[in-house]
Amino acid sequence: MSKTTGFKEHNREPAPYRNATERIADFEEIYTDHDVQRLTNQASRCMDCGVPFCQSPDINPINARSGCPIHNLIPEWNDLVYSGQWRDALDRLHKTNNFPEFTGRVCPAPCEGSCVLGITDPSVTIKNIEMAIIDRGFAEGWVTPIVPQSRTGKKIAIVGSGPAGLAAAAQLNSAGHQVTVYEREDRIGGLLMYGIPNMKLDKNQVVERRVDLLQEEGVEFVANADIGDGQNGTRSVTEILSDVDALLLATGATMPRDLLIPGRDLNGVHFAMEFLTKTTKSLLDSNLEDGKYISAKDKNVIVIGGGDTGTDCLGTSMRHLCKTLTNFELFPTPPSERSPNNPWPLWPTIFQVDYGHEEAAAKFNKDPRVYSISTTEFVGDDKGNLRGLKTMDVSFENGEFKNVEGSERTWDVELVFLSMGFLGPEHYISKPLGIELDDRSNYNAKKGKYQTSVTGVFSAGDCRSGQSLVVRAINEGREAAREIDRSLIGRTELP
Repeated sequence: MSKTTGFKEHNREPAPYRNATERIADFEEIYTDHDVQRLTNQASRCMDCGVPFCQSPDINPINARSGCPIHNLIPEWNDLVYSGQWRDALDRLHKTNNFPEFTGRVCPAPCEGSCVLGITDPSVTIKNIEMAIIDRGFAEGWVTPIVPQSRTGKKIAIVGSGPAGLAAAAQLNSAGHQVTVYEREDRIGGLLMYGIPNMKLDKNQVVERRVDLLQEEGVEFVANADIGDGQNGTRSVTEILSDVDALLLATGATMPRDLLIPGRDLNGVHFAMEFLTKTTKSLLDSNLEDGKYISAKDKNVIVIGGGDTGTDCLGTSMRHLCKTLTNFELFPTPPSERSPNNPWPLWPTIFQVDYGHEEAAAKFNKDPRVYSISTTEFVGDDKGNLRGLKTMDVSFENGEFKNVEGSERTWDVELVFLSMGFLGPEHYISKPLGIELDDRSNYNAKKGKYQTSVTGVFSAGDCRSGQSLVVRAINEGREAAREIDRSLIGRTELP
């Protein structure tokens, strides 16, 4: 590394977000402009460690997040940024990541949790540097479409245009295959388009910009294409399969976990993704003027469940001008530092403040989260509208939750958003194909091979692995593309 003592000379200084009280007044991205001097200093903190755990694979992908799933060459582009070689840094970044403008914005950065510097000091601001590299690449005109010089004559259909589908499409197209991507929504992008709010990932300036590039490179996109059994408004997946050389299912894990307690059918109880999707669609269609979304304006809002989706519900509710905002978490408050059973380089399960928590605290003068609480009943009026809910405090002992006697409470609420994760993919596309499922209802396809039980049909992303990160979906899309290429050509040069 060019600056071997940088980690001694500079403290961690993440790029700040826009002022919380100002940014909740709009749906523009929360990020500030890139400060080159700050980024140079932060890149210099990369410490020439013997083994760069930041770019190492997950050591336990089921139970912990550690290292970069796409094996980003992090020390290399950190050093190039420190040396002012931004164009070279972009080339190294694109070696492993098709869409760093996505991951640089929405990835929780397991790489930073595994940074060797993080053993004793705060880690390098890897995510900030990644985002700055790709943003500069677009600003300087370095990111241009790369059209394959020749075509193989092989046709591939991909169902789902989220991060896994887009990554696979980019890779397969680069190998010279003709790729068509089908998306059931009216815009391309899947989770990236409608599952993540605009203030975290701008749709016109970031998502559609990359989709346009892929189109210029030769990828064909078909929106409003719901693929299934050919009935009830869907297109026949078996007909599509008969017309291509390979089919990749990248449909995501879109079945939300429900909370089946009394009052669940009251008006005002919604899944988080319904709330986020309708808001973004209305924002893009009419700047929210069409009213075709679930409005939180002047309402008491409770979000049940945390994670990125729960945080996005907080941020979106405040931009709607909600009256109050509370976030229920079933588990206890995380510790401020790593516990003995959560050692480095595993993802640190510690108390963290995300953008939505910061915004809620700025508006309501307190963190919105309430820990160790379980919702027991939704309460409505005589017209079937939600007016409150009942809870009990819980303790977590020996791996089990126990109700705390005498802790019953009633909360005033008109809107509840359920953000408790996802159970797996919808199956109206897999049933006509007869695809085998695993014990979690995902499409059964071995990691690294991605071949389902049906010849010529592959699966990648959340529909194969279960709900996970955007960066893991990109990894699976890239690996699946490699295996599809190998199956069609007999060999592959894709990474």
